[in-house]
Amino acid sequence: MKRAAATPMAEFAATFARAAAGAPFDPTAAALATVDADARPSCRMVLVKRFDEAGFRFFTNYESRKGAELAGHPHAALTWYWPWLDVQVRAEGAVERLAAAESDDYFAERPRGHQLGAWASLQSRPLPSRFALLRRVVAVEARFLGGRVERPPYWGGYLLVPERVEFWRARASRLHERNLWTRTDGGWRRERLYP
Repeated sequence: MKRAAATPMAEFAATFARAAAGAPFDPTAAALATVDADARPSCRMVLVKRFDEAGFRFFTNYESRKGAELAGHPHAALTWYWPWLDVQVRAEGAVERLAAAESDDYFAERPRGHQLGAWASLQSRPLPSRFALLRRVVAVEARFLGGRVERPPYWGGYLLVPERVEFWRARASRLHERNLWTRTDGGWRRERLYP
C-alpha cells in the first residue's frame, strides 16, 4: 500500500514527476491568477520552474501587469492541469519577491535569447509594431555583444507560499478524487472533499 505524503509539497513533487515523465507539453506551465486594486481578477500562464517545501517559484518582469497586481495585492493562485494524467493541482497563498541572488542564479541559467528578450520587452505595455520590438532586441544584442547578459533590475522571481493546495484526480462517473491540504499553526491538515 502506498504511503501518503507528509506535506502537500512532497505530494506535488511526486505528482509533478509523473507528469514530467514523457510529458507531451511543458509540465511547468501553470495558470497564475492575481487581482487588481479593484479586486478584478486576471489570469495568465506562467512557468513554475522551481518548487520546494517553501513553495512555488516563478519569474517575470516586475513592471508587468502581474507584477503591478502582486505589488498591490501580494496573494495569488496557481493551477496546473496535466490532461495526459487527468490531474489538476491548485495552490493559493501569499506571494513574496525572491532575493536578488536567487533571481540572478535563475536568470543566468536561461537561454541567451530569453535573457535578451527580458531586456528588450516592456512587458504588458503597448507595442507600436513587431518591428519596434525587433529593433529593441538588436539594440540589446549590441549592448551585450560577446559578454554576459546581466539580469535587468526590473526582472526577477516570486515565491508563492502555499496556504492551501488541492489535488484533483478524475474518476469514473464524475466521482472525482479531491484532497485538500490547509496550512495550520502546527503544519498541514489534509482532508478529502466531495467532488
